[in-house]
Amino acid sequence: MNWMCRAAICAASLVVLTFSHVQAGTMQQSVNISHRGASGHAPEHTLAAYELGQIMKGDYIEIDLQMTKDGELIAMHDETIDRTTDGTGTIKEFTLEELKRFDAGSWFNEAYPDKAKPEYMGLEVPTLREVIDRFGADANFFIETKSPEVYPGLEEKLVEILYEYNLVGEERQSGKVIIQSFSAESLKKIRQLDDSIPLVQLLSYYAPAVITNVEVTKIKEYASGIGMHFTAINPVYVKRVLDSGLRIYPYTVNEKEDMEMLLDWGVTGMFTNYPDRLEEVISNRKSK
Repeated sequence: MNWMCRAAICAASLVVLTFSHVQAGTMQQSVNISHRGASGHAPEHTLAAYELGQIMKGDYIEIDLQMTKDGELIAMHDETIDRTTDGTGTIKEFTLEELKRFDAGSWFNEAYPDKAKPEYMGLEVPTLREVIDRFGADANFFIETKSPEVYPGLEEKLVEILYEYNLVGEERQSGKVIIQSFSAESLKKIRQLDDSIPLVQLLSYYAPAVITNVEVTKIKEYASGIGMHFTAINPVYVKRVLDSGLRIYPYTVNEKEDMEMLLDWGVTGMFTNYPDRLEEVISNRKSK
C-alpha cells in the first residue's frame, strides 16, 4: 500500500509501542540509545560512531536529520557544518556531493587526542540511506527531525525512505523506528502521514520541572513518549509520566551514577554517548 494513503485509512487511536527486542511483560528493562552513535568514543554521526554503538550493545542508533540543498537527508546535529567538519556554512547551502568533500572525523582526533584514531581522519557525512544500508536489518533507529521548519518536505522524505526500506508499515512491528522532535508540528505531520510510527516529544527544559496533566493530555494526542534533559526530572515526574501511559527517554546520560539513578526511577530508556557504560550498568544489575 502506498505510504501516503495510510493517513486516510489508519485508525485514529495511537498505536501502543511494542519493541521487537523487548519481550512482553519486561518493559521495565530500560533501552540503551547510542546518542549520535557511540559519540563519546568516535566522531558523532559517522558510520564509525554508529558501528561502535552496535558493538557496545546499544539498542538504538540515534540519528539527527538535516537536509541538503538538493533534498538529501543526512546525519548531523547542527544546521551548520562548522563544528564537526573542516568546512563552514549551513547544510542547506550545500548539495550532497559538496558535503561529501568535507572531513567529518579529524575534528574528533584534535579535540580528543587520547581517543584519536587514524581511521577517523577523512570520514564522510553519511546520508540516512547510507546508515540504513549499513545497519538496517540488524538495528533499531531513534530518528530526530532537527529544525524541520528550515527544511520543507523533510517529514515526507523521511517517511518515504522508511517505507522504501520496509522499516515501518503494517507488516513491521512497531518500535523498529521511533521518531522524535522538539517540534510538535513536525511530529503531528508525521502522524498524519503514518500514525503507526511511535513518536516522542522532546522538551527543552533543564531545571527541575513539573509536568502537568494538561501537558500530558496534549502530548498523548499525537505522541507515545517524551524526552528531556535528565537533570530536569525526579522520581515523582517519572511516575506521573509512566502512569499516564507515556514513555520517558531522558538525555544525555554519561555517568554511571546517573544511569543507576534513572534505572531506579524506571525510565523507559536513556540516551548516552557511552552505550558501553550503560550496558555495563544494566548487566551488573541483572546479575545481582
